[in-house]
Amino acid sequence: MNFNPLQYDYNSQRSVVYAKNGMVATSQPLAAQAGLDILKKGGNAIDAAIATAAALTVVEPTSNGIGGDAFALVWTKGKLHGLNSSGPSPKSISIEALKNKGYKEIPKFGLIPVTVPGAPAAWAELSKKFGRLSFTEVLKPAIEYAEDGYPISPYVQKLWNKGYKLYSRELKGEEFKHWFETFTRDGRSPMAGEVCHLPDHGRTLSLIAQTNGQAFYHGEIAEKIDMFFKKHGGFLRKIDLESFKPEWIDPIKINYRGYDVWEIPPNGQGVVALMALNILKGFNFTQKDDVETYHKQIEAMKLAFADGQKYITDYKRMRVKLEDLLSDSYGNERRKLIGKEALTPEAGKPNGSGTVYLATADNEGNMVSFIQSNYMGFGSGIVVPGTGISLQNRGHNFSFDPLHHNCLEPCKRTYHTIIPGFLTKGNKPIGPFGVMGGFMQPQGHVQVIMNMIDFNLNPQSALDAPRWQWIEDKTVHLEHRLSNNISYGLLNKGHDIKIQADSINFGRGQIICVDEHGVLCGGTEPRTDGTIAAW
Repeated sequence: MNFNPLQYDYNSQRSVVYAKNGMVATSQPLAAQAGLDILKKGGNAIDAAIATAAALTVVEPTSNGIGGDAFALVWTKGKLHGLNSSGPSPKSISIEALKNKGYKEIPKFGLIPVTVPGAPAAWAELSKKFGRLSFTEVLKPAIEYAEDGYPISPYVQKLWNKGYKLYSRELKGEEFKHWFETFTRDGRSPMAGEVCHLPDHGRTLSLIAQTNGQAFYHGEIAEKIDMFFKKHGGFLRKIDLESFKPEWIDPIKINYRGYDVWEIPPNGQGVVALMALNILKGFNFTQKDDVETYHKQIEAMKLAFADGQKYITDYKRMRVKLEDLLSDSYGNERRKLIGKEALTPEAGKPNGSGTVYLATADNEGNMVSFIQSNYMGFGSGIVVPGTGISLQNRGHNFSFDPLHHNCLEPCKRTYHTIIPGFLTKGNKPIGPFGVMGGFMQPQGHVQVIMNMIDFNLNPQSALDAPRWQWIEDKTVHLEHRLSNNISYGLLNKGHDIKIQADSINFGRGQIICVDEHGVLCGGTEPRTDGTIAAW
């Protein structure tokens, strides 16, 4: 099976973009341009990724921020490197400590679900290891956007208004007032085209740039975070920030029809995508728009998620082996469970998670797949006063059950939804890919990979294609553009089908591929303000 990434598809909603010198694909035009400007100044794909990521915290704060986590896959000099920069829970937190405060579950918002932010450390670590330009130069575009202002793009405005309505309804305590001070204007969310200034955010980015991230984890910013959490009864402390370091790890993969599909190992949920593909590779697919194709995809994803939601946690505390979850024998065993009717998924017994995604490439062969997030849009609703830092709420994914694999414990990384992907063949890069959007992400990975490999679609067509999302039990959401024949066919197989008029929850992806001549081919998400900046 050989797909041609440069194949043009006249049925695409957008044209693919070709380039020779460099490319940045992401969900916001100004951020993509920031990355391209860095490439033109002599930076490499890693510098461009950092610049784009930092800019996204400013121009798309609805999905990520300085107070979030990050993961990266970096292809350079013939090797793929993985970076896990997700932070652990605070040293002082525990299920018992929360019970003593009267909690019966881990809340979505507030100080309790805040874990150590990893994004600033990820930028600094990538710059130190692989960057060419200075860290201050690379963060300069983001700082300028924050200080000088930028016009809000349409999709960001939509998400901003959604977040404002939710937080106005849910966030009532004194600790939340700084979110409203930072992200509202005259008691409302900003409008598309309205110029937004985030001066505190800009000052924080400047401190991070000048200190290579040290101010965030050891200096002035860490002290402000510590003081705020002490004041309002949270658990995060400066000692938690000081103890954190990003971790370089070996990516994991499976071979799917001759291509190696790569993901970050747990605590990320990339293994869910790999498990699903490992099941699906045992079937032959000839038609994309066929009820049997969708049925088998959905069933495989349900089985993979059942395992993932039971077993995925901090890899140092996992009770099953990854090689067992990804083995051919286990894939064969799970595949046998797929029949003609929709099943209710259960975890097997193997032997032994608002997000932004970006992809970059340069003319030297470097390529980056990068993802960062606050989770659930703006995150916890906590903004540290005077910093502009909107903190994540990743701790909500911990289980309150002490017997669960992903139970809340001190200094532990939780099950993480954000996952970058990468595709290679025969030790040569094809390129980075990703689909952001909570638990949609592995489902999006499977769909775009199959669109390219099984159905020979180019990157843009692979992203344009209508999507499905398994929700729970037998419930499946279908994008409204899917044909009635598919919907009725899945209903007849026992799936609980719900048609979604709004595409907001079906993920937002980016793909860059490279051919043997070094020509870059990019696809960007039509469901958002997606942009490819090319040179």
